[in-house]
Amino acid sequence: MCELFGLSASRPLSAGETQLIQFPPRGGQTADNPDGWGLAWREPDGAAAGAFRLAKEPSAGWHSPRFVNLAETLVSDLVVGHVRKARFPPVNSLNNTHPFRRQCCGRIWVFAHNGLVPEVVELERDNLERYCRPEGETDSESAFCHLLGHLHGHPADEWLAELARVSELIAWYGKFNFLLSDGDHLIAYGHDRLHYLDTAGGAEQIALIATEPLSIHLGWTAFAPGELRIYRAGVLVERLLTHPPEPASRPEAMP
Repeated sequence: MCELFGLSASRPLSAGETQLIQFPPRGGQTADNPDGWGLAWREPDGAAAGAFRLAKEPSAGWHSPRFVNLAETLVSDLVVGHVRKARFPPVNSLNNTHPFRRQCCGRIWVFAHNGLVPEVVELERDNLERYCRPEGETDSESAFCHLLGHLHGHPADEWLAELARVSELIAWYGKFNFLLSDGDHLIAYGHDRLHYLDTAGGAEQIALIATEPLSIHLGWTAFAPGELRIYRAGVLVERLLTHPPEPASRPEAMP
């Protein structure tokens, strides 16, 4: 069921320093995610503008020369990656391939999701005040638009708390693990299936996020259920714990 990769670091790192080279095989070779791959990354010379490069294909990542080449050569301090197992809908297309990119609140955002929250599609479709319209058909992109709709209009000192609140509400509808970035922060929400590996202190700060550990390194740690972690330049700047209920305890409606 899809897998995520995230990187936040205090300096641009080569792919060999980030375990990114271990990610393409998760796209259909060593894991059952053959339905698309995508990478969004900040180039070193684009850091000031918070600009993302985006590459993706609606095909198996493990035998994509483009994906493998990026995994071997990419240099960045901020990366969001995804390999897809198509479930909602079970359709391979470029518009259904993560990460998704949108402009909101004066920033460029990228988003990738692991899980299943199909009710959010209808919720957004019926929302007369929705902030953005999905270009594809996935529940993931609808959830992204739903998050941005709630962040839009909130002052900067409130959007993290609002993001945690809305993430918890969406998680009520199923499984909702995601990576989100505004070009500066790496935001990771682990509803039920996400791990982190980060450094503390020292000259370099590096944080890696992955659905499943990409190595046998003993430092990989599972997210607490409902944990939201926010990194900037490899440093954990905020940790919020939400409390989504069990999937059987679902609300009648979500605001």
